[in-house]
Amino acid sequence: MAELPMGKGVSAGKIASSVQKKITRAQEKVLQKLGKADETKDLAFEEGVINFNKQLVEGSTLQKDLRAYLAAVKAMHESSKHLYECLDDMYESDWYGRKEVDSLLEDSDLLWTDFHQKLVDHALISMDTYLGQFPDIKSRIAKRDRKLVDYDSARHNYAAVNKGKKKEGIKVTKPASLLERAAPGWAQGILSAHNVAQTSLSRSQAEEELERAQKVFEEINIDLQEELPSLWNSRVGFYVNTFQSVAGLEEKFHREMGKINQNLNDTLEKLENQDITLCCSDRTQDANHTLSPGGPPAIPKSPSKAATPNISVTSPTQATWDDDGSQPVCAPAAYSTWDDDVSQPVQGNDNDSTQQAQGWDDDGAQVQISQSKLTGAELCYIEVTAQATTESTESVEMPESFLFKVKAMHDYNANDSDELELKAGDVVLVVSYENPDEEDEGWLVGVKESDWIQHKAQGKKGVFPENFTQRM
Repeated sequence: MAELPMGKGVSAGKIASSVQKKITRAQEKVLQKLGKADETKDLAFEEGVINFNKQLVEGSTLQKDLRAYLAAVKAMHESSKHLYECLDDMYESDWYGRKEVDSLLEDSDLLWTDFHQKLVDHALISMDTYLGQFPDIKSRIAKRDRKLVDYDSARHNYAAVNKGKKKEGIKVTKPASLLERAAPGWAQGILSAHNVAQTSLSRSQAEEELERAQKVFEEINIDLQEELPSLWNSRVGFYVNTFQSVAGLEEKFHREMGKINQNLNDTLEKLENQDITLCCSDRTQDANHTLSPGGPPAIPKSPSKAATPNISVTSPTQATWDDDGSQPVCAPAAYSTWDDDVSQPVQGNDNDSTQQAQGWDDDGAQVQISQSKLTGAELCYIEVTAQATTESTESVEMPESFLFKVKAMHDYNANDSDELELKAGDVVLVVSYENPDEEDEGWLVGVKESDWIQHKAQGKKGVFPENFTQRM
């Protein structure tokens, strides 16, 4: 049989005493299970232990899930960081908002780091502290169980000694052994007195052991009777504080992250708009150079109000088809020009498959520009501009018969009461004629946008020359 280890401060007597206690407890539990000995019961305490174990399981599960949540936050931080680093690498130095993007990405990284750290400080550390008290209480509950067994054993031993005393009291008057019988008369009294003393000593020891076991048990039991209900009731406040902390930190994090994302989105939109503007500006300059190489156009003359049959007033952007009829292309509006005597406008033939726009060169010679000579970017620019104008007009309340917007490129002095006075830069809302028979070629009818916004239907409506304006 292997010897028990003898460490510092451990004597053979202590080891023997510990072994003896374990044996005694084991015997007591066997007797209790067999019904040979009664067992002290405390139903209220047992219910407290059940609640304690349930609370420990719930707290451990919460701690585990909270740690998993923090690990997910950290992983999301890393993923977000890598994603935005990719954007940062692709974002060229001469693009709009380069510094703003760098600042926003740095703010995003700091916000993730702060969110994770505050979750650790206000939730995880609090969770660890809360669960830190359970191991000690669990150990004390186990110790109470052992001391209760010792107390029951001491109680049963004391009862057995008292029971044996009554039986021994009958035998005191008789010799208890052959030694007493063989001893002379004067010695028998001494032997009887010795036996009585031994019995009293055993009874005194049993009583002392009972008192000591009861005291140790009650000290532990009283403390646990107070702590277990208090610990059970504390769970409500702790769970509330924990989830409020997590929810509050999440709400603040997403609010601040939403601002960062909105600013990043705005910056990217401005970059996109700037890129489209620059692209279309370059294409427009090329188109203007092709249409009027001699420089900026001169102020046009107002057309005659005499109606010219079979000539349309306006020609909006159309979609035509290429030679094989398989693909649509953008077609610009027909441009109205005037002959030498400024008496009648002429216009390209709509039936011509290569729709043309007419104008004048520097020395007055008439020139024609074929649609087929316009680049795809120029045609796309015309279509994008028309689409943007349509979208902008749809977002504002317009007159009932609204068609489109135009912008005055030159001043126009009204000659009749039914005409509009225009200043360069005025925006006019073009509407359809109330009576188509009153429609004059080269003239549009509408109301200034400023008058419409201020007076609505009471704003002045009148006609004006189309060639003084440019469609928006």
